[in-house]
Amino acid sequence: MLSTRAAHLSSRVVRRALLPGPRQAALTAVRRRDNISVRSIQSVQTDRDTITRLLYSLGSKREVERHLRIFSSASNPTQPAKFAVIKVGGAVLDNIDDLAHSLSFLYRVGLYPVVLHGAGPQMNDILEAEGVEPDYIDGIRVTDANTLQIARRVFLEENLKLVGALEKLGTRARPITSGVFTADYLDRPRYGLVGRITRVDKRPIEASIRAGALPILTSLAETPEGQILNVNADVAAGELSKELEPLKIVFLNEKGGLFHGVTGEKLDVINLDEEYDQLMKEPWVKFGTKLKLREFKELLDHLPRSSSVAVISSANLQRELFTDSGAGTLIRRGYRLTKYNTLASIGPDRFRQVVHERDPDVRAGTASVAGILAELERTPFTIYADEPLDSVAVVSHPEGEIPVLTRLLPSRAGVLNGVLDNVWTAVRKDHRKLFWTAPVDDENRAWHFERADGSFTRGSRTLFWYGVADASELEHAVHTLEQNKRIPRAFLPVGPSRAANGVGGSRAYSTSARHAPANTRGYATAAAPAPPVQYTTEHKRLALVGARGYTGQALVTLLSSHPYLDLTHVSSRQLAGRALEGYTKGSVTYSNLGVDDVEKMEREGAVDAWVLALPNGAGAPFVAALNNGAKERNKKDADWRFDNGWAYGLPELYNRRAIRNSTRIANPGCYATTIQLLIAPLLPYLKHGCWPTVFGVSGYSGAGTVPGQTADGQPTSIPKIPGESLGGAIRPYSLTDHVHEREAGRHLSRLLLDPSGGSEVSDAMQVAFVPVIAPWFSGIICTLSMPLASKATAADIRALYEEKYKNERLVRVQAAVPSLADIAGKQGAVIGGVQVHSGGERVVVVGGLDNLLKGAATQCLQNLNLALGYDEYEGIPDDR
Repeated sequence: MLSTRAAHLSSRVVRRALLPGPRQAALTAVRRRDNISVRSIQSVQTDRDTITRLLYSLGSKREVERHLRIFSSASNPTQPAKFAVIKVGGAVLDNIDDLAHSLSFLYRVGLYPVVLHGAGPQMNDILEAEGVEPDYIDGIRVTDANTLQIARRVFLEENLKLVGALEKLGTRARPITSGVFTADYLDRPRYGLVGRITRVDKRPIEASIRAGALPILTSLAETPEGQILNVNADVAAGELSKELEPLKIVFLNEKGGLFHGVTGEKLDVINLDEEYDQLMKEPWVKFGTKLKLREFKELLDHLPRSSSVAVISSANLQRELFTDSGAGTLIRRGYRLTKYNTLASIGPDRFRQVVHERDPDVRAGTASVAGILAELERTPFTIYADEPLDSVAVVSHPEGEIPVLTRLLPSRAGVLNGVLDNVWTAVRKDHRKLFWTAPVDDENRAWHFERADGSFTRGSRTLFWYGVADASELEHAVHTLEQNKRIPRAFLPVGPSRAANGVGGSRAYSTSARHAPANTRGYATAAAPAPPVQYTTEHKRLALVGARGYTGQALVTLLSSHPYLDLTHVSSRQLAGRALEGYTKGSVTYSNLGVDDVEKMEREGAVDAWVLALPNGAGAPFVAALNNGAKERNKKDADWRFDNGWAYGLPELYNRRAIRNSTRIANPGCYATTIQLLIAPLLPYLKHGCWPTVFGVSGYSGAGTVPGQTADGQPTSIPKIPGESLGGAIRPYSLTDHVHEREAGRHLSRLLLDPSGGSEVSDAMQVAFVPVIAPWFSGIICTLSMPLASKATAADIRALYEEKYKNERLVRVQAAVPSLADIAGKQGAVIGGVQVHSGGERVVVVGGLDNLLKGAATQCLQNLNLALGYDEYEGIPDDR
């Protein structure tokens, strides 16, 4: 806890070091001024170093620096507001000096939180002074014109007070009292001038941060017509967080956390995935606490797993942000662990990728991935990990010998969100004694010391252990481990050594207990056979073979907006040597990758995923080359939709877990996707022997491209069937046995007996499909006519679709017949126009999608995200 004394000390340091005048206050701003001297710049760096050193009093130096590094790297020039949203309760504003000091602290170390404040207590004081009793319904303040007038005045006054207090400390701040929130009336007859936020404009916020000023917001909103509306500050903070997706969402209150209603003890951490349902049943969780928990869950369900909510007092803000133990109540979605005893059970490609990216010996070039895997198989082992492998621990435990932690591989998200401590607690629960080593330059070195009973250093590595207290037992254990080649032959004799090359002298040997601090936020849950999915935020590299066509171009556009997946290689025989157009994250040049090039790149791990966007039949040599390489990560192709060895990538209908765990994924055909989305919800009504019929119309881009030339002779792609060649008409083709007809029937057959799409059936379903090409560019409209095994109404049928796709972001069910305007250029599929024949035994439904997006590139990115551990919809615009 950052005590009052520490807070006062920090304020003295800030005043003494940071307030010589207004010019110096501007030094940390993003904008530069020509008259700033070198001496002034050096002074700012000194001030920042002073503040950082002061933070070391809260936790270990490495702990503080790790959090600083994570928070600093969260934001970038294009997304500067990714660090934190801090909601300030009205009661906290009564201690505005403490609040200003805490926020100034963050500013001085280069962090720019987005601050949003309420003013409830201040409003109540004014209303009561004027003889008006505040009126609440369902916890919502009823707001009439008089109340709103007071609210505007109070919000402006409190906002300017906070901005003024920050400016006095030399911290630049910008008041933002309007222009961010757009709202509609929540329920005007019931609540009056109270808003429901419909849109958040983050541009004023980002402009403030880019100008070097903390944005200070109120929760007032405006309708599109300009009417001011009152919005609950907690609700506004939640909507703001959904838009910005910050690492931390902080709610400052005077209590400093959430408290148990019976024992009165502060709740240190709440893991919603595991504890929410039980908490909501507890008799002491009621009224305001229940409302807050419900709001926190709804908020975090909309955010990446890396986001968390903290409820804390302003005086303890630094301890909450920069230490593992925290000081308030941390609310997060939580993580389950799974234990694996074979590489096959965790997925060898997934594990190989983790070792390749995180193992310090591999990164230093002193070990190979293949060597580590071979060593692992020498003895019985257990791998402890969460679903996205954000933290992985490998323990070797031959029968009758002391276990050795051979690998500890956390990601940045795993450290930040406490998954590493979760994994460690599970390891410690299973093993009473344990040895492990770590490099002396390990960035988490302090973490190892805190969890070991003892340690000593030899050369560039430190040996740690717990559970062994006797010196003779320790020497015997180390000797046995070295003899069996389970640790390097460098740690005997046991005892301190001289520092070699400046390494190892300071903490060469210790037998003093260094248990993990009791108040760290690690937690252990029982190993689960089917843990919830967590997401990674690690950057990965992608190669695209066949980038010339329409699908490749659409995928390039989507990848430009993906925050973590980087396009590093594009291959096209016709365009080799030319610059890739449409990709905004970097400069990429077309190459002409041959089969040998692909095999070499795969063996060397040059990329993490491949997309083969090639004509039917052209992908086989490249797949063979990938099979001959190192088999790293995810590959995709359209030629393998009938191969049981490839996962079929239609996440809305088939097993998402199979896609996540696969390294070979076949992207479905555009027509096949539409057909299956239309038919799957109706399978309970399927009349065997009377198969569904689908009439499909597609834009001419579905026929693909051929090489062409521009007017000046430059190579380009032109449509295989130009729209003008159709003369404004439509052209049926492949009237029977279209490949998408067979594809749809084959995979729908899996759903007849297995709704999860996880097994095969022998009785294949049939679909009658007639495709037609039309003179528009892109967009598929399919009309399904299907006999029903039993009578149903249109309402019954529509309910099936709504239930099936209620949680699917990329499938929308509507009442009207979908039109081309609903489909072209959209990321998802649309289904509507449900009608049932007057006899009740035949249904007609219309569905559609853009053949280049959900029918190709968008679906490809969905599958890439799943296989690489990202959120399924990362990089896919939400255009619903």
